[in-house]
Amino acid sequence: MQLGAYLLRNTLFVAPMAGVTDRPFRQLCKRFGAGLAVSEMVSSKPELRETRKSRLRTDHAGEVDPISVQIAGSDPLAMAEAARYNVGLGAQIIDINMGCPAKKVCNVAAGSALLSNEPLVTAILDAVVRAVDVPVTLKIRTGPHPGAKNAVRVARIAEAAGIRLLAVHGRTRACKFSGPVEYATIAEVKASVGIPVIANGDILSPEDAHRVLRRTGADGVMIGRAAQGRPWIFREIEHFLATGTHMAAPRISEISAVLAEHLQGLYGFYGPEHGVRVARKHIGWYVNELPGGEAFRRDMNRIESADEQLATVDAYFDRLADTGERLQYLGRDPGTMDSREKLAA
Repeated sequence: MQLGAYLLRNTLFVAPMAGVTDRPFRQLCKRFGAGLAVSEMVSSKPELRETRKSRLRTDHAGEVDPISVQIAGSDPLAMAEAARYNVGLGAQIIDINMGCPAKKVCNVAAGSALLSNEPLVTAILDAVVRAVDVPVTLKIRTGPHPGAKNAVRVARIAEAAGIRLLAVHGRTRACKFSGPVEYATIAEVKASVGIPVIANGDILSPEDAHRVLRRTGADGVMIGRAAQGRPWIFREIEHFLATGTHMAAPRISEISAVLAEHLQGLYGFYGPEHGVRVARKHIGWYVNELPGGEAFRRDMNRIESADEQLATVDAYFDRLADTGERLQYLGRDPGTMDSREKLAA
């Protein structure tokens, strides 16, 4: 897929997830085959630009192209200025958040709350597209609530405004992350516009990706929770879509090396003290489906030192290595992933 000046490796996208898709995580996902990784959302409020959180979210030093930055807000002029500001910091694609169902976002009329105000949707999209010379993409849900699904109308508004690509999470704002995904609605959106449409929602395995692509006719898929602790899912999906066969499960030594790389990236990005705290959730995701993973995760939460955290992780995987060269992951059930659902946007 061509997106502006960039030819994407494939149409497997990393979903923007607050508190998850920082630069170290995006880099890993890209290395394992993701065609595009969207950043954590950045507020359009100018007064928040110099906070530590915002500075970290807009730090793209050394990041593999293309760099896609998601902006959030409800004022067209502020959103346009935020787009220009982030392009100045290195953004090569601007993504607009109209999909997040979190209360703190929707309470300020941003994220998926915007879907209830189609004139404002139009004004924001028009303003942002006019403001920058880079491709602008959009993420939405199927509507405000099950009785008011307007994804098709919003998709047509987006296409008319010049949006270059649309990602659709197949649930309404009210549904958040529970209940069945509306793949039929995503199919309707795809049939209604000429721009690429990316399907998002409960895509947890290569088989899921294949099934959703066939069912919706979408141009690609967006992976969120399933990539947490498993960045190699992108190469697994890419291989399955190309061959119809599964790759072998990663070797224990590879999982250990990937996690060590991830931890070092977090320490370098956040600093050792903050990095240790951020790393805890990632370690929990990596070991969630491995033997003794739950007990190990609890033990890790008591460690405060980066060196001790790394050494403890190494020792855990050394013990696992005695059980065999490869470990098969259990099937991922969306119903068991409540903690992750709160993070996905």
